[in-house]
Amino acid sequence: MKILFLDQSGKPGGAELCLLDVAKPYRDRCLVGLLADGSFRELLEQQDIPVQVLTGRAIQVQKDSNLLKGLSSLGQLLPFIGEIAQLSREYDVIYANTQKALVVGAIASLLAHRPLVYHLHDIVSSEHFSAINRRLIIGLANRFSSLVIANSHASVASFIAAGGNRDRVKVVYNGFDLQRYQHHADVAAQMRQTLGLGDRFVVGHFSRLSPWKGQQVLIEALQYCPVDVVALLVGDALFGEDAFVAQLHQQVEQLGLGDRVRFLGFRSDVPQLMTMCDLIAHTSTAPEPFGRVIVEAMLCGTPIVAAAAGGVIELIEHGKTGWLSPPGDVLKLADIIQQCHSQPGQAIAIAHQAQQSASQRFNLDTTNQQIAQLLQQVVSDRG
Repeated sequence: MKILFLDQSGKPGGAELCLLDVAKPYRDRCLVGLLADGSFRELLEQQDIPVQVLTGRAIQVQKDSNLLKGLSSLGQLLPFIGEIAQLSREYDVIYANTQKALVVGAIASLLAHRPLVYHLHDIVSSEHFSAINRRLIIGLANRFSSLVIANSHASVASFIAAGGNRDRVKVVYNGFDLQRYQHHADVAAQMRQTLGLGDRFVVGHFSRLSPWKGQQVLIEALQYCPVDVVALLVGDALFGEDAFVAQLHQQVEQLGLGDRVRFLGFRSDVPQLMTMCDLIAHTSTAPEPFGRVIVEAMLCGTPIVAAAAGGVIELIEHGKTGWLSPPGDVLKLADIIQQCHSQPGQAIAIAHQAQQSASQRFNLDTTNQQIAQLLQQVVSDRG
């Protein structure tokens, strides 16, 4: 089976990291087509996954775009959709990994007479998408896709609530290479020394810097925690959210937390940094479709507290494999941080239970087997 993967982003977000893992087994019989160039292309090349940037022009449409912008973006897409359709004829399946890729993939599927699979990585709701974009996603998925793979039951529920065909969607949780998250204790100890953290209680936050990812919630909670609690913010702005980054720095200064908050930017050594932390905080203020960071923390054996909304509640059993806190509830988050700070033995025991659970539930081999079976069924049905 030959697969043409399509993705809109040149930057490695959660959907792209998932695609990286899904594409690996098909290295010798796939192509990843990108609608923008960037560091994601480099990651694919490092993994020997064939990749091609399909357009050199950025597609100017966002999740909150109105009808005018949507029509304008379609005009940008039309000149090279024919080329993608021609390319699609060399493959058995078109696999659209993002919303803009769905637009391109749907039309290419029609022109090339190839089945379309759409991987849904989002909550299709007004909190994440404009009305026109919700209608576009649902309309294209219902009309053109043979299969919709969703990363959580929460994503499925939002898809159906928005009008999606419930018979076409299947849940496959994101998978993880377990070895990537093991045996980092020695390196983590060295990191703590290099960063000058000593024996301070370290709360890590791993995400792009964006208002809905809630870094501001953690910073505010920090003022209600013991003075030896520090926060590491790992990540940076991805989609023009530099003004928000400036707001975070201003918030730190206004609260007098300059010596307790570190901005580390993008890092490639995330498992090592996670292992180094005493606790990892996930603080999204809108429902998260899945929450890769949560599973990564669990696999690293580090305690995790997460915002209880969307797919997150499918990942954590409160008090047994981690803690759930209402989104945006600063005082509750601070209370859980203090609990982990004062009862480290309990936190470590819960983290150990979470590590065992996550290793069984989110094994990449199992995920790829599930996807392979679904793709084979799509091809068989089409044949």
